[in-house]
This record gives sequence, C-alpha cells and structure tokens, in this order.
Amino acid sequence: MSPYVLLFNFFFILSVIGAGHALLTRKQPNSALVWVTVCLSLPVVGVLAYVIFGVNRVRRSATRLREEFEQQNVMGHLKPPDHRAHTCLLKELPKELIMLEKIGRAMTGTFPLKGNSIQPLYNGKEAYPAMLEAIKEARESIYLSTFLLDKDPVGRKFVKSLIDAHNRGVHVAVLIDGFGRLLSWYSVVRILKRNGVPATIFLPLSLFPPQIRLNLRNHRKLLAVDGKIGFTGGMNIGGTRDSKGHRRLSDMHYRLTGPIVSQLQQIFMEDWAYSNGAPHQPLPAPMDHTGNVLARVLKDGPDNPDNPLQTSILATISAAKHSVRIITPYFLPSAELLSVLSIAALRGIAVTIVLPVKSNWPFVHWASRNYFIGLLEAGVRIFYQPQPFCHTKLLIVDDCYVQFGSANMDPRSLQLNFELNVEVLDMNLAQQLIEHVDDTVRQSQEVTHREMVSRPLPVRIRDAFFWLFSPYL
Repeated sequence: MSPYVLLFNFFFILSVIGAGHALLTRKQPNSALVWVTVCLSLPVVGVLAYVIFGVNRVRRSATRLREEFEQQNVMGHLKPPDHRAHTCLLKELPKELIMLEKIGRAMTGTFPLKGNSIQPLYNGKEAYPAMLEAIKEARESIYLSTFLLDKDPVGRKFVKSLIDAHNRGVHVAVLIDGFGRLLSWYSVVRILKRNGVPATIFLPLSLFPPQIRLNLRNHRKLLAVDGKIGFTGGMNIGGTRDSKGHRRLSDMHYRLTGPIVSQLQQIFMEDWAYSNGAPHQPLPAPMDHTGNVLARVLKDGPDNPDNPLQTSILATISAAKHSVRIITPYFLPSAELLSVLSIAALRGIAVTIVLPVKSNWPFVHWASRNYFIGLLEAGVRIFYQPQPFCHTKLLIVDDCYVQFGSANMDPRSLQLNFELNVEVLDMNLAQQLIEHVDDTVRQSQEVTHREMVSRPLPVRIRDAFFWLFSPYL
C-alpha cells in the first residue's frame, strides 16, 4: 500500500475519532456540530484545534483531586452548618430575600453566612493600598490567587510585600493562572520562588511536555489574610496604567470580613491542591461576626458540570420583581440569558445593561452588538460607559440582591473558566451599589434601536461575522 494512502487513512481515522469524541461529549448541539465539521473538513488542523480548545481535560482530574483532599480532611476542621440556626435566620429575612436565597442554596448546596461586613473599593486607588496594608499587617497566613500579577510598579509592590511577609514568618502561598502569566512580560513566580515564597502556576502552558490548555483559565481573584480579611472582585494586580501613567481601565474590588472569609480560603486551598498536588497550611478558624451582611461564595468551573453560576444568574433574574442592573466588560449572552433578560423586560422589569464604549478586545465588542436589537425591542436599556475601559462585573436584582466577582457575561466565564462570585443579600449594600450604577448610567450614552438598525452594511456584516465565534471569544 502506498505511504500516501497510509497517511491519508491515518489522518482520516484521527478525524473520525475527534468528531466522535465531540459528538459524545459536547453539551450543546451547535457546539458539537461545529467541532464535528471542523474535525472532518480539516483533518489535521481541525483535530489539533479540537485537542487544544475543545477537550476538557480538567473536569475529571479536578473532581478526583478534590474528593481525595476532602477524604484526607483538609477542610475538616471547618464547622458544619447549623441547619437549625439557618432555618431561624431564613425566618428573619424580608420576604423579598427568601426566594433569592433559596435559588443560591439550590445551586450551591450551601447556606449563606451571616455576620459579614463588605466594603466596595473603587479602582486601584482604593483597592491596592487596602490589600497591601492587609498583607503588611498579616501575622499568620496570606493566600493570594489572581489571574494576572503584573511586573509594573503596582505588581512590584505586591511582590515585595509578599516576600517581606514570608521573611517574618507568615505562611504565604501565591497562585497565578498559566495563561494570565503570559500577559506579563516577566513571570513574578520566579521572583517569589527565588525568595522562598511558595508560588505555583495554575495549568501552566508548555510545549514539552505538551500542555496547551488556552481555554481553561483560573479567572478567580482572591486574597485572604489571617482568616480575618478577604478581598475579591474583578480586579487583577497591576496593568491598570499605560507607560505614561494614564489610567487604562476602571474596576471594582471588595474588602470582606467575617465568616465569608473562610469560604474564600477553602476555595484557594482546593485550587492550590489541584495545582500543586498537595495541601498547603491548615486553614485558620473562621472569624467571628463583624457586621450584619448575609453572603455566600459562588464558585464555578469546568470541573462542575451543573454550571451553578450561570444557573443562579438565570434564576435570580427570572425572580426579579422590579429591576435588574448589570455592569460587565464583555457581553456575549447565551440563548438562555437572552431569553431571561428579554422576558424580564417584557413583564415590566426595568432591565439596564452597562457596557464599555470601547473594549480592550474589539472583536468581542463587535460580536456583542449583534445581540442588541432583540433586547432593545423587548425593552432592555443598554448604555455605553465612557473611557477608561470598565472591567467591573456586577449584578443587582431589585433593591436587595447583589452578585459581584470575577465572572463576565460570556460563555468563557460561565462555561470554561474557573470563576468566583459572591452573592450578597443585603439592602444597604444593594442601595450603595445601585447609586453607583445609576450615577454611571447618567454619564453614559444610551444605545438606541435606530442606531443599531442603521449600521452600515459592512459594519453589520463585521459584527455578525464575529458573533458566529461568540462561544469561543
């Protein structure tokens, strides 16, 4: 048999295997159809693309590792929830909060924790000094997980503070995403390790041995100090200013105290164990009550087949009685989210979506515009926030429910990334953030239906073309 025939047969078998794998493992029929077509029509390139972007090799191994560490009782000293106490707590909740609390409990299997205090921090001007001060005052432990830790002046301050804390005997552990590490010119992990600080990379990318998992990113941002103070939200560390010192983006982060910090620490430990193969130091005991805020952490990732974050967002918007406010840097909604937002607007809910007027990823901005006409026709109001680029992720339902964190309103965040949001049931915090959103809306430009339908034909074609790739942007 000719070697060319053998080579053709080999590539054909690879294509069939790739197409069969996609057919059996993809959740959505359109996704399965795309990958089957790519594998069969592009025998070499298509299968390679599917192996890199389409195969989820994390779910099984992450689930297995988490079960192993739970059996070893890594988190065992955390007190189990007092169901009677939570039953009493729920009876004390205002009527409008009870339904929203039930949704989160159904998605996560956990009760909200009472006794917390949550402070919004606007931009790096407020967030970075508060985080650095917490690191400086640390006495027992510092756990930092971030998508990006840049080697700019801000990043260098954090690296120095972490090294100083390690040198004075604090247990420090730093986890940085493998893809996010590539966005910085120099890996700070090397600097930390050179100074003795335990640091590791979540799913590092390498050619030898081949580990190319561009689609699986740890997008979570959290800092937990001494089991007492936590920080989370949408903010990376560094990269917020250009070479001339001008602000490149705006963002929000949050300072948390109270029992909720124990949930942040637990998530860090799970991610550290998965990345490093072994647990770090034991968790500090949960902190006493510091306020009156009821909150719970929502985590999601490709190791969780139930998509609790996306489902909680859909269910919470469906339960809205008066209003839905959304700020997100990237808006590529699923068909389910589109339906929920449109139906909410059609039944009289005031739905407001705030997006950046100019995205740092232009093709995402173009693709998102292809969703606007149907939403505008349903009565959803969409606003473009002026520069600098807004990286904030925030959902407010009615006057009592807040969800913030690392997740964007796009398929990557809600289906592929490891994400962390915090769900808050508190009218005071909700009102504070509603004022922020409403003030932002007043400074923003509303997108009109006429504007969208009157786009020139080349622009509409461009927007629709990139819309085709929404699940992969």
